[in-house]
Amino acid sequence: MKPVVVSLGVALGLPCMVAGQLPALRLPEGVGVNIHFVTGHERDLDLIAAAGFRWVRMDFTWEAVERLRGEYDWRGYDELTRNLRRRGLRALFILDYSHHLYEESVQTTNPITGRPETNVASPRKPESVEAFARWAAAAAARYARQGVVWEIWNEPNIFFWRPHPNVDDYIRLARATCRAIRAAEPQAAIIAPGISGFDPPFMERFLASGILEYLDGVSVHPYRFRRPPESAAAEYRQLRQQVDAHTPAGRAEPIPIVSSEWGWSTDGKDVSPDTQAAFLVRQQLFNLSMGVPLSIWYDWKNDGRDPHEREHNFGVVDADLNPKPAYRAVQTLVRELAGYAVAGRFPLERGSDWVLVLTNDAGMTRLAAWSVEPPSTVTLQVEGKPPPEGWRVVAGDGQENRLPATSRGLTLELRALPQYVDLGKGRLLR
Repeated sequence: MKPVVVSLGVALGLPCMVAGQLPALRLPEGVGVNIHFVTGHERDLDLIAAAGFRWVRMDFTWEAVERLRGEYDWRGYDELTRNLRRRGLRALFILDYSHHLYEESVQTTNPITGRPETNVASPRKPESVEAFARWAAAAAARYARQGVVWEIWNEPNIFFWRPHPNVDDYIRLARATCRAIRAAEPQAAIIAPGISGFDPPFMERFLASGILEYLDGVSVHPYRFRRPPESAAAEYRQLRQQVDAHTPAGRAEPIPIVSSEWGWSTDGKDVSPDTQAAFLVRQQLFNLSMGVPLSIWYDWKNDGRDPHEREHNFGVVDADLNPKPAYRAVQTLVRELAGYAVAGRFPLERGSDWVLVLTNDAGMTRLAAWSVEPPSTVTLQVEGKPPPEGWRVVAGDGQENRLPATSRGLTLELRALPQYVDLGKGRLLR
C-alpha cells in the first residue's frame, strides 16, 4: 500500500493563497461568530475568545455613526474595536443600513409577522449613495491597519433591501462604496454581497457588473433548514465557477468565497442542541475543504428566552451565557486542530462518511472524522508505528480515548459529531 495524497485545492481549482487580509486556509484562523452588540458585553467577548473564535462579525450601522449630516461619532465602534483587539479577535464589520437623513420612508411588509410597517428606503438616490460611500470610506480610513474586513450590506437579495430587492440598485451602491474605500484606504479588505443563500441569478448579475475589480472576497449565507452543511457542496462549486468566470484577467489568484453568516436554530423545529454542535464544527471543516477561508457562525448568544422561537435559539450560549453543546464543540475543534490545514478528503465507500486529512507545518497529521448519515464503522490503514498506548482520539465534546492499532488497522465509529485522531508522523494508506 502507498500513502494517500489528497488535495481538494488542486482537484477543484480552489485558491491556495488568500487575497487581501482574509485568513489562510488553516484552523483556527477563519473561525468566526456573529454578535449583536457594540459597547460593553466584555464577559461575552471573554467567552468568545475562550471558545477559540478568532473573528467577530457585527453590523457597522450608518445611522449609529452619522448622527448629523457629515458628522461622525465613532465612539461605540472605537470601543468595540479596542475590546476585540485586546482579546486577539478580528472584526468583520457590515456596512449597513440606510439613513432617514438621506432617504424617504417606504411601506414594507414584516417578513415574520406579515404585517405592514414603515422603514427607510435603502440608498438608491444619488445623494444617499454618495453619502453612504463617503461614510464607508471614512470608516475604512479610521480603522485602517487594524485587520478589519468590510462587508457591503447584509442580504440585499431579500427584505433587508427596501422596499424590495433590486440588484441594480445594490450594484450601484456597492460600486460607489468600493471606489470610495479604495481611494481612502487602498489596502482595505472588502467583501460583498453577503446574500441570503446562493441565489445564482442575483449573484450572476452582481458578478457580471465588473465589481470583482474591487473585491477581496465574495460572501454568501448558505442557510439550509435542517439540512447538514455538506449539502452545500454543489452550490459552492457553482458559485466558484461563476466567480472564476467573471474574475478580471489581471488577478493572480482566484477570489475567495466567504461564508459570512450561517447557523442552525435549536428551536425544536430546526435541529437539536447536539446536532447544532455537530453542524457548527462540520460547517467549519467542510468550508475549509471547499476552499472557504472565513466562516462566521450565526449566532453567538440566544437572542431571547422563548425555546420555540426560531430567532431566539441560534446561539452557542443561551441568553444567560450558559454554554450549549456547540460551545464545547468549537472549543474542542480549535484546541485539537490549531495550526492544521485540510490536505484533502480520504476516499471511503460511503459518500456520507467523511475523513478529512489535516497537516501542519511540522509534518504532523490529524484526522477529522464523522458521518452525515446514521453512525457507521470504518477501518483505516496507517503507515507508521502507533504510540505504545495506542492512537489518541478526541471526541467532539472533548473526551479523550486511546485506540489500539491491530492487524486490521485503526477502527473508528463515525457519528454526527466529528472526532479527531492524532496520527503524529503517520499517514493513511489507501
